[in-house]
Amino acid sequence: MSDLLAALPARGKIALALVVAALVSAPLLVDRYVLSILLLALFGAYLGQAWNILMGFCGLLSLGHALYLGLGAYASAALYVKFGIGPWAGAFAAIALGVAAAAAIGWLGFRFRIEGVYFSLLTIAFAEFARIGFDNLPWLGGAAGFFLPVRAEEAGHWHNLRGGPIFFYYLALAMAAGALVLSTTLRASKLGHAFLAIREDAQAARALGVNVTRVRFVALFISAAMTALGGVFIAFWTNNLFPAQIFDMSRSIDIILAPIIGGVGTLFGPIVGAFLLVPLGEALTEALREFGLNAPGAKALVYGFLLMGIITATPSGLWPWLARKLGLMEKQP
Repeated sequence: MSDLLAALPARGKIALALVVAALVSAPLLVDRYVLSILLLALFGAYLGQAWNILMGFCGLLSLGHALYLGLGAYASAALYVKFGIGPWAGAFAAIALGVAAAAAIGWLGFRFRIEGVYFSLLTIAFAEFARIGFDNLPWLGGAAGFFLPVRAEEAGHWHNLRGGPIFFYYLALAMAAGALVLSTTLRASKLGHAFLAIREDAQAARALGVNVTRVRFVALFISAAMTALGGVFIAFWTNNLFPAQIFDMSRSIDIILAPIIGGVGTLFGPIVGAFLLVPLGEALTEALREFGLNAPGAKALVYGFLLMGIITATPSGLWPWLARKLGLMEKQP
């Protein structure tokens, strides 16, 4: 945390303190609907940080990150429903399964030098394989979905992630804060500098003695583990899982949009992007409902125009531009 604070000027520290205070006190100040939007934004920021470690720090573009989210969700849910194993223990299995999938992708990608857009296609392929596989897995509900039991007597069992909106809000806040601190620590570390060197020029990094394959594996494992842990959260928060939703390409796009719009490779970009996109998406949904319109692709269309506008106006993302305008720019390590 000290590295994060040291990276900000005085005005940035004050702004960060105010934002943290507002988020911590939000359940006392807003209604359930606004709280649910904030929860979605925090969760989106967490997943965005996980993807940002892989792409923003190490330069590996994954378009199939829904794979790790879905595997983590199904692993923890299955252990809980089928064997009575709680989510905290199930989280280790979820992380292990996510890392195993990342190892398979990394082995194929790095062993056969599949890079750039072809590596991205490889990640999409694995996510699609998982979607089709779970669609045809009756033991976990198949296409009809897998449901976690919701019992009134378990409402306060926080040790089993059985809580209300406020509990999940603070859990999402803790996860987002932890992801930010981890990203800050990584970027300032020797490993983080190796990430950045590979992102800028893998051949030059190799010439300087960096084990490019090993470092890429580490970035892939960290990102996959964080995303799989997010799957545990989503499983016990929503209490239902459908392969067509959690493994879908649109889920992966949702994960990567926040850091892209906020600023790939920056610390606060995924947070800014998530807190812009989630309220915007909810406002658009409400507006369409108000006018009685059914336009499933409207949100994606608006996101597309927003992305094009931001890329045109500020190619490095919204956060660097905003930080410069407000004097909040963090110092680069």
